[in-house]
Parts: sequence; structure tokens; C-alpha cells
Amino acid sequence: MNQRLKVLIVDDESSQRSGLAAMVSAWGMTPETAAEGNEALAKLSEFAADVILTDLNMPGLDGFGFLQRLREGGDMPPTIVLTAYGNLETAVKTVHELGAYWFLEKPIQPSSLEVLIRRAGSHAGLRAEKRLLERNLVYKGSLGEMVGMAPRMQEIFALLQQAGPSKACVLITGESGTGKELVARTLHALSPRRQGPFVAINCAALPETLIESELFGHEKGSFTGATERRAGCFEVAQHGTLLLDEIGEMPLLTQAKLLRILEDSKVRRLGGRAEFEVDVRVVAATNKAPEEAVSGGHLREDLFYRLNVFHVHLPPLRERKEDIPAMVETLIGDMNRKHECRVTEVSAEVLESLGRHNWPGNVRELRNVLERAVILAGEGTIEVKNLPAFLRDRPALAGGLAGAAAPAAAADDADAVKFQIGTTVEEAEKGLILRTLEHTRNNKTRAAEILGISLKTLHNKLKEYGSKQLGIGA
Repeated sequence: MNQRLKVLIVDDESSQRSGLAAMVSAWGMTPETAAEGNEALAKLSEFAADVILTDLNMPGLDGFGFLQRLREGGDMPPTIVLTAYGNLETAVKTVHELGAYWFLEKPIQPSSLEVLIRRAGSHAGLRAEKRLLERNLVYKGSLGEMVGMAPRMQEIFALLQQAGPSKACVLITGESGTGKELVARTLHALSPRRQGPFVAINCAALPETLIESELFGHEKGSFTGATERRAGCFEVAQHGTLLLDEIGEMPLLTQAKLLRILEDSKVRRLGGRAEFEVDVRVVAATNKAPEEAVSGGHLREDLFYRLNVFHVHLPPLRERKEDIPAMVETLIGDMNRKHECRVTEVSAEVLESLGRHNWPGNVRELRNVLERAVILAGEGTIEVKNLPAFLRDRPALAGGLAGAAAPAAAADDADAVKFQIGTTVEEAEKGLILRTLEHTRNNKTRAAEILGISLKTLHNKLKEYGSKQLGIGA
């Protein structure tokens, strides 16, 4: 935790209180003291303790009664019981029946007590984070940095809350730009590993000759260029979470080694002789259908089943457009902080324009559009003029199948496209592409955005049409 831990010390002996308070203060924590349970309860109304240290045998309200009152009040801070009269029966009662965090007999070893207080403080931080996430989910339709009121997103949030605290593997699927890494980070934030590292690696971005070194590490001299020992991602992510993005692009031999690590929790560096244990939660992601990757021989079936304990499929943005207004609000806040702007809202016309677009680039594309708009607006309201041209100038397409290779523009609207009955779908597609290129003055990037296809697909279509003969350079 970044802020100083607040520790409430409850003991009827003044020397014990002052001694414990001095130790706690020396450890960089903030102490408060009380002589018995009733005084401690009164102090808690003003002192928001992260951790409580309490004796059991005290006059007035003793430790047992104090723990019972804390438990009845709900949201009990982690409480460590300190007593000179402890036995196994007392320990079981205080820890299990009364909800104490731990039990220590006096005299206490200061180093052990410090470690225990810090662990209890981390536990308190996790509980506070969980409560915040749950409140956001109920009131704002958000989970961490994820936003969504659409039913499918609410189902995903519920699943993440169940899967987050576990150690199980999770497989995340969805189109590019839907936020798969954000899901993995949310799982990490919901887990007891949140204080540990989050490491992400893109399997498609690494050459086959280097991916095992990146994952497992290597020893000095294990291959040409290995001038020193290097830790792999599993070591770096120890006690944390490792995201393996584009898992279907990992070489099959490496997949076999990964499967063994998932089964045994042991890693051997390249060129190394000994294995060592790792404690890492693995999350995998892919923008392809995993079943197709398995049938196509790109993903091992046994690895797929090992990773697919929980499956989270993110819907594309075009299938949950009702979430756009809430996402816009969240993203504007992010962009204001990033670029030191003071944008407060978007106009109704802007929201309408955003709702009409199909978002082939999904949330990533929406984020880029809003980043540009926030910078251009600077403050106040984002207007249509702040949007990219492809959102301002989308041509309205009139219905009907087509008959001419290049459809004629409607006489009453130069941007309208009409087709004659009897034209094939192939000819209609060709005419629409060429008309859109004409509208964008041969700006292929903008045309691809308007058409909702990739730039590569557009180039392939133009090549297929014999674009050079048509006078349009590919």
C-alpha cells in the first residue's frame, strides 16, 4: 500500500501499549491505542484502522467481546490477537469463530509481528479494492477500467468477479481492439496477486528463435549472442499474472513446453540444468476462434483445454453500441488527464455520429477518435467538426441491388449510391468501392474506414478489379 498503514493497538497494560505503538511507528505506520474494547470501538469511529492488534484478557469489554462486536458491525478490519494465555482451543475460536486474522502468543518477535501486520494491511487493501469494484459495477456499469451496461458485458463482469480471485487459467477471445489486455489486467486487479507484477507478451510479435528465451529465460552461452543470464517472463511475473497474447501464433514445440509448465509449475531456462518453481497465473488471449486454431493445427488441443478453464469472449463494439455514451465519458476523462485538456461533454450530434459507425477497430478505434477530438476541442464541448472526416462525411447509401459496374450518383444527392435491379452482388460491391474512392478523392485509408474493411482488403479488391486499367493506382 502506498499510504501509511493505520494500526489500532488494544491492551490494558500501558507499557505494552506504548511499546507496541513505538514499534509500529518505527516501521513507518500510524499507531492509535485503547485500553479496552469499548474505548477501541469509540476510537474506530474516528480512526479508520487498516489493522487491529488486541489483547484478549482485559477489564471492561475483553478481546472476545470486542471481536464479537466488530464481527456484528460488518466490514471488520484484519485483527491480530496477542495474548499470554493462548492455547490451541483459544486460537481456533478467535481465528475461525470470531474472524480474527491471526493469533500470536506473547512474548512477540518484532520481526514476525511486522511481517504479519504488513500482510494483514495488504489483505485490507484487497478487500477495499474489491468493495470499490463491486460498487462501480452496481452504480456505474463498470468493473475497474472496463465500462459496459449491455447485458453481455454485465455477464462478463460477473464472470470476472468469480474467476478473478482464483488461480485458474483464463482464455480471452475477441476481435482486435476489443480490450483483451484490459480484461487480463482486471483479472489481475481482482486477484490476491494484485500486488505482484503484471507481464504481457505478444506471441505474434516475437521471432520463433527468440520466443522461448523471452518466456523461459536463458543461461549465459546457451546460444550465440547469449552473453549473460536473462530471466524469462515466467520469472519476471513471479507471484503475479502473465498474459500470453495471440497464443495461437506460438510455435507448437513451445506450446508443448508451456503445457508442461502449466501442469508442473516448474521452468528451466534455455541452457540450464535445473528446474525452479514458479507461482504465476497464466491468462491467454487470441483474436481467432480457438476451435478453428485447434482444427487448423495452430493450437494444441491439450493446451487449449488447459487454458480454457474460464472463457471470456468480448463482443465487438458494433454489437454493444448502447455502451458508447458511458465509454465516451470514461475515455474523455482519461484524455483530459493525459493531454491536460478541459473537455466536459460531447454534443448530441457527435453521439449520433458515433452510434452510426460500425467501429471495425472496436474500442481502440473509438479511443483514437476521442483522443483526437479532445485535443482539437481543448475544452468545453466536442462538436462534429472535431471528429475525423470519415465520421463527418459518411455517404448515405440508398437501397436496392445494382446493375452497373460503376453506379450513377443520384441526381438529388451527389453522395447517394443507387443500383439498378438485376446487378450482381459482386458488381454492386465493386461499384460501391469505386464510388467511395471517388468520394474520398482516392484516399484509400479513409475509404477503407468508411466501408468498414481493412486497408489490405481494399488493396486486394482494387488489384482484383484491375485498378490500373481503371485509372486508379493500387
